[in-house]
Amino acid sequence: MASVTIEPSRGTAPGTQATPSPEALKRTALEEAISPTSPSVTFPASEPLELDCGKSIGPFTVAYETAGTLNATKTNAILLCHALTMDQYFFRTNPVTGKPGWWIDMIGPGKPIDTNRFFVICANILGGCMGSTGPVSINPATQLHYGLDFPVITIRDMVRAQVRLIDHLGIDRLFAVLGGSMGGMQVLEWAAHFGDRVHCAVPIATAAWHSAQNIAFHEVGRQAVMADPEWAQGRYQAEGRVPRRGLAVARMAAHITYLSEAALHAKFGRNLQDRDARTFSFSADFQVESYLRHQGSTFVDRFDANSYLYITRAMDYFDLAGEFDGVLANAFRGTKTRFCVVSFTSDWLYPTHESRKIVQALNAVAANVSFVEVESDKGHDAFLLEEPVFFRTISGFINSAASRHGIAPARSAA
Repeated sequence: MASVTIEPSRGTAPGTQATPSPEALKRTALEEAISPTSPSVTFPASEPLELDCGKSIGPFTVAYETAGTLNATKTNAILLCHALTMDQYFFRTNPVTGKPGWWIDMIGPGKPIDTNRFFVICANILGGCMGSTGPVSINPATQLHYGLDFPVITIRDMVRAQVRLIDHLGIDRLFAVLGGSMGGMQVLEWAAHFGDRVHCAVPIATAAWHSAQNIAFHEVGRQAVMADPEWAQGRYQAEGRVPRRGLAVARMAAHITYLSEAALHAKFGRNLQDRDARTFSFSADFQVESYLRHQGSTFVDRFDANSYLYITRAMDYFDLAGEFDGVLANAFRGTKTRFCVVSFTSDWLYPTHESRKIVQALNAVAANVSFVEVESDKGHDAFLLEEPVFFRTISGFINSAASRHGIAPARSAA
């Protein structure tokens, strides 16, 4: 068993809703990256994490959050894998933004994933910037931020770090692993490489490999960051600089891909922003322009530019079929994991045909798989929003599987 160091949460015990103090809400992204509010586990240099690039990293830290209570038999644990710009704060208030957890509509007491029944874990990914080891972390060899000295990582490396956390928590087998977008990629890696430790897998709005189009979008974002003089060849922290403009533009471009044309039209149309006529200038005449500028400026305050480079590169490198001689079905051969694959009709970033490829590969090896395409006009981000059919799908699948797995139902309120 690893020798670990745990930084206790500044919030309340797992299973209760934390109310961060005003001081906690004033934390900067850098403070949270270096010393997370959430619990964290540091694995020593003597137990490094081996990476796909051929390098290793150690010591390394995994910051995480939990909700609910682990039962006596440790059979009710659900691992939630977060998307590119998300973090471990799925349930509690985010200490940097002060906003509620990013999936509180889905997870909590009486919610589709009921924390009165399940113990939910979410770890900030390796390479992230909310407490897990990443480019913003301090390199013990230099006592400076890693910056571009941080090794290039993959989705599988992120999962390897999660496995170490799950081992530390003493959980032999997860009841379920679920996540959307990049989180869905992690789910697929868990199912392919650690399937004997996963009873149920729920990949949502995702794909088994990154398409050329998605790689192209990511490259535009990376070039925007690196073209900002304030990026300083990745040394901006040491020089007291922040590539705000570049990272904001990267976020603006990416955010468009998370929406749908219908959603943009319904929300903004061609409406002008706080004016009655065009200004014949390059200010934000249209509401949609103002919205994107706001998305970009607020993102810079909570996310690290180098982390953005590393994580998008990890997504681009993701190719589950490539890991199995080009045959996706081989990734799941012999699996006993139950699958529920979910897509959304208006998601053009990870369209339904990408999910169907996953389902076809699972069918080819006679895996137990359900597939639901949810009708929605909200685009890729639909999985983060209130979609009743999606909520019923997750609740139905998780609770049915839990009953068959012998997990006791949630106790009724007195």
